[in-house]
Amino acid sequence: MAGKMSISGVQEKVSLRLSDDPEKLEIAPSGGRYILKPDPSRFAFIPANEHLTMSLARQADIEVPVFGLFNLQDGATAYLIRRFDRQDDGSKLAVEDFCQLTGKSMRDKYEGSGELCVRVLRQHATEPAIEIRRLFKILLFGWCVSNGDQHLKNFSLLTLPNGIRRLSPAYDLICTRLPIPDDRSLSLSISGKKNNLTRRHWLDFADYCQLSKPTAQKLIERQIGSLESSVSTIRNSFLPDDLKMEYAEILRENTARLSLSE
Repeated sequence: MAGKMSISGVQEKVSLRLSDDPEKLEIAPSGGRYILKPDPSRFAFIPANEHLTMSLARQADIEVPVFGLFNLQDGATAYLIRRFDRQDDGSKLAVEDFCQLTGKSMRDKYEGSGELCVRVLRQHATEPAIEIRRLFKILLFGWCVSNGDQHLKNFSLLTLPNGIRRLSPAYDLICTRLPIPDDRSLSLSISGKKNNLTRRHWLDFADYCQLSKPTAQKLIERQIGSLESSVSTIRNSFLPDDLKMEYAEILRENTARLSLSE
């Protein structure tokens, strides 16, 4: 996708583990259970943005890993997330992102669609119907919060110790319109479209997902309701006041479009 800006591509990521002092983390060249993402110099307030977006996802009943914000010694803020592919004993679970599962290179991570992701789950997931419903919720949420960087590498299939293959918890969720106001397009098309989606497009996609229309309508209404009740979550976030207002307006704009059938 020519010209698409990847915020995740400019973020540093540091692997960490618990130190002997349980209140401290230390850099782990290998085997780290946490990932620290400092504020990139190119875009401001990305850690606070991601923390808020992940909080809204959790509020919308979307599974996410344990995450948080930390103040560094220099006063900067960093985002921390626990790796979902590490077990308590430190062993690693097998995980494959959707670029790997579709045979695409990293540079082609924007060349896909929601429908392609559905086909991946139908082919590889142990319980495709359950995982496709979860995928629908994550993609819908990503559109509602204007996440224009939700590409194929931001979806992964996790293999559990019992052999079950399932969609991983959601990760790298962010509102890209805050740092890039003109970024109004999805990375992955839905029903052939990457922008200006309405409820009709999501219902068409739900049909491809083999979700009944009543089920899809219920999922959409729950998503709208969750985001409409997010005022306090946004107000209590770590964004500056002007960006809190912008974020709330983005949610209002996008959820309003979900009431449109055309």
